[in-house]
Amino acid sequence: MTDDRPFRLGPALLFCPADRPERFRKAADRADAVILDLEDAVASADKARARGALIESDLDPERVIVRVNPPETEAFVSDIATLSQTDYRTIMVAKAASVKRLKALDPRFAVVALLETAKGVAQADRIAALTNVTALMWGAEDLVASLGGSSSRRADGAYRDIARYARSRVLLAAGARAKAAIDAVHLDIADALGLAREAEDAAASGFAATACIHPSQVEVVRAAYRPSDADVAWAHAVLAAAAGERGVFAFDGRMVDEPVLRHARALLARAGD
Repeated sequence: MTDDRPFRLGPALLFCPADRPERFRKAADRADAVILDLEDAVASADKARARGALIESDLDPERVIVRVNPPETEAFVSDIATLSQTDYRTIMVAKAASVKRLKALDPRFAVVALLETAKGVAQADRIAALTNVTALMWGAEDLVASLGGSSSRRADGAYRDIARYARSRVLLAAGARAKAAIDAVHLDIADALGLAREAEDAAASGFAATACIHPSQVEVVRAAYRPSDADVAWAHAVLAAAAGERGVFAFDGRMVDEPVLRHARALLARAGD
């Protein structure tokens, strides 16, 4: 069973510290959705002020995700009490790991489960099965830290195998339950080429969105998720050819079957056609 509030935000989701209300509107205007962050982006001493800013804000709730603190913390209780005074109803649960705690959340909230610890990734399948969970996201740095490691990437910038495994597992768990998957942030803001490569791979692999930590990353992600004109033309042509065929057929020298047609439909969906 899936939630009746499917995740349709993306492809570029921009984090914004919740204690910087002067940035809220700009972040929302720049990205496809804004993630107002009450967790790592806000120092403990500033969390109360951040919650007040959230209550005073007036963004479109359909394009806002609020990242709350882990359910095991006192800060989480205050976060949820704050959200009850707003119209924001999509929450990203930091360091999600307990199926029991996620299942017990207020049913008013659609949940993006952020799997960024070893325990969380290990529970990906069970978390994705929860009806209040609308999407899964993974995080590399907290994951590696939870394992006692020191870096999620090698010297050349590529992810280490453990991070690649976690990314794949979260994507598969989400897909198996028809939930959306969100790719992790690219921390090197100046590395636009690296971000583009990862976002292109994310789109081709089936991620619904990529999270951004800086406004300059938004257009890079959007461009990576946007199919080329040639790809769109191919998708239209192969689907048109399929209308007159039964079963497997050849098109432009390539065998086409139902999985290929699903790829074509996915391309057109990303293109908005």
